[in-house]
Amino acid sequence: MPIATVNPATGELIEEFASLTKEQVDQRLTRAEAAVATLRATDFDTRARWMRAAADLVEAEAADTARMLTIEMGKPITQARGEVLKCAYAMRFYADNAESLLADQPLADPSTVSASAAYTCYEPLGVVLAVMPWNYPMWQVIRFAAPALMAGNVGLLKHASNVPQSAMYLDQLFERAGFPVGSFQTLLIGAADVEAVLRDRRVAAATLTGSEPAGRSVAAVAGSEVKKVVLELGGSDPFIVLPSADIRAAARTAVTARTTNNGQSCIAAKRFIVHTEVYEEFVEAFVAGMKALTVGDPLDEGTEIGPIATQSGRRELADLVGDAVAKGAVLRCGGSAVGTEGWFFEPAVLEEVTAEMRVYREEAFGPLAVVHRVDDVEQAVKLANDSSFGLSSSVWTTDPDEERFLISRLAAGAVFVNGMTVSYPQLPFGGIKDSGIGRELAAEGIREFCNLKTVWKG
Repeated sequence: MPIATVNPATGELIEEFASLTKEQVDQRLTRAEAAVATLRATDFDTRARWMRAAADLVEAEAADTARMLTIEMGKPITQARGEVLKCAYAMRFYADNAESLLADQPLADPSTVSASAAYTCYEPLGVVLAVMPWNYPMWQVIRFAAPALMAGNVGLLKHASNVPQSAMYLDQLFERAGFPVGSFQTLLIGAADVEAVLRDRRVAAATLTGSEPAGRSVAAVAGSEVKKVVLELGGSDPFIVLPSADIRAAARTAVTARTTNNGQSCIAAKRFIVHTEVYEEFVEAFVAGMKALTVGDPLDEGTEIGPIATQSGRRELADLVGDAVAKGAVLRCGGSAVGTEGWFFEPAVLEEVTAEMRVYREEAFGPLAVVHRVDDVEQAVKLANDSSFGLSSSVWTTDPDEERFLISRLAAGAVFVNGMTVSYPQLPFGGIKDSGIGRELAAEGIREFCNLKTVWKG
């Protein structure tokens, strides 16, 4: 795949970039290695000042940056601005809290280990390679970069090949804010070049957000090199609606949960599991909401659904719909390409989906929803857990017993009750099963790329 900006709303090639040569990659690795010692010698207050300065730049440049994101991957401009400002918010969160999140942890009674004092402390690992996707070109990177840099690590970014302008913006951001040269750099390289960088002795660890196959590949290389890795992979999140819920509110939220970012989100609700008592009411409102969405130019302030980011991505959605319908599923709305320019896809809802259909198992990365009917809460959980993924989940009930049952039984990294899944800097983020290993954000995220060192004093 060429490293290029292609506007998904028009199919127009905007700009193509040359891949770095092996010599240029080596130069960047050398700068990163040199920055490790420099950054590690700084204190939290200094790093926090730089991080706040970077957040100031992000906020000041939000309008232009948001437009860049929209042109590169097609998200509606209002959502692009929200993404940029969320980045600044997360950067300030870690600037304010990194020191306390990484504070030494003393043992309450060191005499139990025959010591006068004993504690654990967190130290940065060094250079961390981040392999990031195109769907949130800024947020996916910042939620790694902000905690990593505040912990004293150095970052190398291998961004998706279709968002090179976003990658180059991030390449300069932290140095402009005052961080030492080499603290955060972008590597404009192809996927085939990632292994060599990860195996390089100067790289201590890696994090990847992306597809399951990509995650398995990076994890295999990291494992063979005995290097730490964090993976945030795909998701096919369940959205469970039970009779006690506010059905209208659930249906309204379901539309947003399925279609935010043009439906191209790992934590988007994708499988809507609805109790038979309220099934018809929910589906009627949900389908009406999906039909009412405005599909169009993502730079238009009124657009709610922009194009799919790639032509192949739209083709995959159409193939999933075609396979399901051919095998007996009912298409309630949408499911077709829209217009003659760009890669637009009409938001779709499928019913009567069965296990032999591809969409039952595979992640639909776009505005394509599957609705299932269940008879009780036990059946809802069984269906929700019948997936190789386990990223997040959303449950809608006002019954305390149902709530406790769902929280305890759902195989997922998170459960959101009467609300859609959202990532917050204050809460750990990640999944189980094929959705990945490790956590981002919160205290857990900043500690992932630290050496937890035990100190004992006699």
